Amino acid sequence: MAAAPNDEPTPAHPRAGEPVFDLHVGGKMEIVSTVSLVGRDDLSLAYTPGVALVCEAIAADPSLTQHYTWVPNTVAIVTDGTAVLGLGDIGPAAAMPVMEGKAVLFKQFGNVDAIPICLDTTDVEEIIETVVRLAPSFGGINLEDISAPRCFEIEARLKERLDIPVFHDDQHGTAVVALAALTNALRLTGRNPESTRVVISGAGAAGVAVARILLEAGIKDLAVIDRKGVLNSARGDLTPVKRALAVDTADQFGRSGSLADVLVDADVFIGVSGGTVPEEYVAAMAPDAIIFGLANPTPEVHPDVAHRHARVVATGRSDFPNQINNVLAFPGIFRGAFDVHATAITEGMKLAAAEALAALVGEDLSEDLIIPSPFDPRVGPAVSSAVAEAARRDGVARR
Repeated sequence: MAAAPNDEPTPAHPRAGEPVFDLHVGGKMEIVSTVSLVGRDDLSLAYTPGVALVCEAIAADPSLTQHYTWVPNTVAIVTDGTAVLGLGDIGPAAAMPVMEGKAVLFKQFGNVDAIPICLDTTDVEEIIETVVRLAPSFGGINLEDISAPRCFEIEARLKERLDIPVFHDDQHGTAVVALAALTNALRLTGRNPESTRVVISGAGAAGVAVARILLEAGIKDLAVIDRKGVLNSARGDLTPVKRALAVDTADQFGRSGSLADVLVDADVFIGVSGGTVPEEYVAAMAPDAIIFGLANPTPEVHPDVAHRHARVVATGRSDFPNQINNVLAFPGIFRGAFDVHATAITEGMKLAAAEALAALVGEDLSEDLIIPSPFDPRVGPAVSSAVAEAARRDGVARR
């Protein structure tokens, strides 16, 4: 059949034929209606005049949004594009494919609807005020790829102002999965948290959050490293966040110096910084060491090197065993929080998520299996159930 005169063939996109670009044509998500509109009666119920009755009911009792709108199952994924993957500050427009991908993961692994919000500002006050004004449309806020140290203040102040869950995934998602994997690695190597020496390379969003959750889980001897060495109170160049962390970590055992200094006889190395750790540093670690090189795409310690000196090795990559992948955590955490209409995500909820993930490995625990696969169908339900129960214990559940 001949094309109509005004029909033009669809032009090929600029990178046609490249699979990753072909997949992204038109984006990776769409809005789908949950009701059918096939006649006048449907229209009058879904929109005017029927919808006015629902609006009036919500105006009289705003809590009814939890029953009669999409709000309680919808999260805003908010970024300013300043710390996107390993790409850094690429801006809000270039961040959109990642935020779309995050939304797809929320739906696939937690049955949570998510909307990407890419903000054209890096100003802390503007980001906070924008999110506060958008909040009535959402049941939760997932902060994503916002650079440190601004991300700490943004999250803390939004948690103060909003009565819905606020979660910075680059911090807490990484921390939850790292703790789950470390729990099993310690079990495999016969260690207990109280006597385990841990070194974390990186004092940005992920490094601070991993350190904090490990302290909550019972790790005591912990040193965190930034570009200038161990965080301790003797240094005069620390931000308030780093100084507070120094007091709770290296100061407790008098740790100081460089990465090379604190890796000697250390049991665990967790890299969330990028760069490369020289092999001679790794070789100085304790027997049966545990190495998590989580930088993507290049781990701080390549698995081939790590395996020469460590018993348990994990990365952030999918092509090696033991991938520390945030998708194991954030969909189930929000699912559990939404199921009980939680007002916040507490430390107890995060610890519960990590415990649930670790427990799924069970008797299959081995050097190459310390954390379940994201495609394990048990992951989402286990995490969400544990989080919901913890929310009730912590007094933040509304149902």
